[in-house]
Amino acid sequence: MEKKELKKEVSGLTALTVVVGTVIGAGIFFKPTAVYGASGAPGLGLLAWFVAGIITIAGGLTVAEIGTIYPQTGGMMIYLEKVYGRWVGFLVGWAQMIIYYPANIAALTIIFATQFSSLFALSDSTIVPVAIATAIFLMGINFLGTKYSGRIQTVATILKLIPILVIIVAGLLYPGGGAVRLVPFSVESHPVLTSFGSALMATLFAYDGWINVGTLAGEMKKPGKMLPKVIIGGLSIVMAVYLLINVAYLFVLDSNQLAGTDTPAALAASYLFEGIGGKLVTIGILISVFGGINGYILSGLRIPYALATQKMLPFSHWFAKINPKTNLPINGGILMLGIALLMILTGQFNQLTDLIVFVIWIFITLTFIGVLILRKTEPDIERPYKVPFYPIIPLIAIIGGLYIVFNTLIVQPQNAFIGIFFTLIGIPVYLYCKKKYGVPEKDQ
Repeated sequence: MEKKELKKEVSGLTALTVVVGTVIGAGIFFKPTAVYGASGAPGLGLLAWFVAGIITIAGGLTVAEIGTIYPQTGGMMIYLEKVYGRWVGFLVGWAQMIIYYPANIAALTIIFATQFSSLFALSDSTIVPVAIATAIFLMGINFLGTKYSGRIQTVATILKLIPILVIIVAGLLYPGGGAVRLVPFSVESHPVLTSFGSALMATLFAYDGWINVGTLAGEMKKPGKMLPKVIIGGLSIVMAVYLLINVAYLFVLDSNQLAGTDTPAALAASYLFEGIGGKLVTIGILISVFGGINGYILSGLRIPYALATQKMLPFSHWFAKINPKTNLPINGGILMLGIALLMILTGQFNQLTDLIVFVIWIFITLTFIGVLILRKTEPDIERPYKVPFYPIIPLIAIIGGLYIVFNTLIVQPQNAFIGIFFTLIGIPVYLYCKKKYGVPEKDQ
């Protein structure tokens, strides 16, 4: 029987909106609270946003090289498998399937439901039901096919930029604002090194999602040319937006006010637009988060499929099935939706986001290192794209990644342990599948 494969239907525009639409989600509206609460000062907080952007762009430039060498559905799972062996590739796919994507879906639907309930003056008891309904609805839309989910992603990305741009322009023109609000750089009550580390962790959730476009490489028409442009172009847009909107926030509010509210964007808008400001921004948040959830589902659906096609999951035959009507592997989405619904019931937005950042950056850092390894072990392999200023750019990405991982181990050991524990559960699953299906450690 002929093996069905995913069609090359993902356009450059869809891939670009996956980067921009997935990255610009809840973080732009909610993480300023954590950033300025951790930094204690506007200058250090802005530096955290800037450095996180540099690390992310350096990471994007680096990962684009390995992504064009192995432009297959699965993204980072494929990269790590090729460099370190199948068991490492499996672990990242496992962590993405049971932690990363479900936790992102859960965290963002909680935020969506919170803002939805606030907009319509509903009680807090509606938050969990609305979050569950949102997750189910968007997963259902994605099950209909890439054409529909891609349209949602494109429209949501365009619409979400409108309220953000309005806040940026109005904030920069705000009477009484100005550069004086961007100082001091630090305060004595917040030690610079540890405060900067905590602020950087908060900003990195806002930047998270850029690497997910790699999971779509196998469905891109010309991944060698398209993938680097999509990652670099998308991240440049995101970094510019984040820096500008944070400067706009600080033109309207001081860093203590930003640190003291759970809804910094809505508070800033209430000063800028008076009565209707909060509602306008809440609508903008709903659109932004809606697109973010869709982006994670769109890219996450491919992970269980990629694992199953290599016989690395129990019931691989079921997970590898492609729906004949939509040409999509929907069974893995059912599993991830179930895990996300359990996470939604916890209602813990901040813990989920910190868990996401720690777990995914372990594997992202290994991916950066993998680029250096491949330059040594596979010098003659075809590279449609090479990271510029090698090895400086990869080293910047690696140092940033290691800082993130070790800072979490020191500052949030309990959260780090939870992430490591659930990731390592994948090892016995891998050994079981290896024995059952006879999976080789590397492709023959």
